Parts: sequence; C-alpha cells; structure tokens
Amino acid sequence: MRKKHDTSLLTEVELEFMTVVWDLGGGTVRDILAELNKVQERAYTSVATVLKIMEQKGFLTSERKDRSLVYRPAVPKAEYQKTSLKNLSSKLFNGAPAALVARLVDDEDVTDEMLEEMRALLEERLGDNAN
Repeated sequence: MRKKHDTSLLTEVELEFMTVVWDLGGGTVRDILAELNKVQERAYTSVATVLKIMEQKGFLTSERKDRSLVYRPAVPKAEYQKTSLKNLSSKLFNGAPAALVARLVDDEDVTDEMLEEMRALLEERLGDNAN
C-alpha cells in the first residue's frame, strides 16, 4: 500500500536511517539495525518504530516477505538531496542559490581541489546551456 508522500524533510535520526536504506537498497528491520549498530547501539523496537513512521510519511515502502517486512526507499536519494538543498536555499539564503554557493566557497575546509571540482561542474553545466 503506497502512502501519499509527505513533502517535509527527514529528522536527523530519520536521515541517518534513510541513508542506511539507500546504501542497502532496502532491508528488514534486522538488516537496517545491524548497519545502524555499527555506529551506535539501537533497540530493535526503536528502529522498527522509526521505519514505520518513515513509511507513513512516504519516504519508505514495505512489503511482507516471509515473516518480516522489507523496507525500500520510496524517494530516490538524488531527489531528496535536491529537495533539501532547495529548502535550505529558500529558508537560509533567501532563495538565492548563489548565496549558498558563496558561503560554501568561503568555507575554510573547502580545498583547492574541491574548488576545481566545483569549477569543472559549473563549466560543464554552462557549456550544456550554451548549446
């Protein structure tokens, strides 16, 4: 049964869970719990509850396989990244993507190599629009 997608963003915990589901491509509560426990110990029931909430929000789908539910992403990672960045740009940078990029470029942790990668991406995009 497919739920209506909730356009809200994931909480920090939900994003942690969703990242595991994206990386695995899907899995049972036990599969997801095993991955999460590599970073921080979690209770089975807590993980099951969060996954159910994420399904209700429309971020996951589930299907019964044998005696377990298998959860899969309902939202592709790239789509969620795009939505999150638009939200961030809108709320924190007054809807100006250039301001977001300017803040990123000003970050002292951004290396020259990273800046060169950004330049290459921008040049590629600008080249695509010129055609």
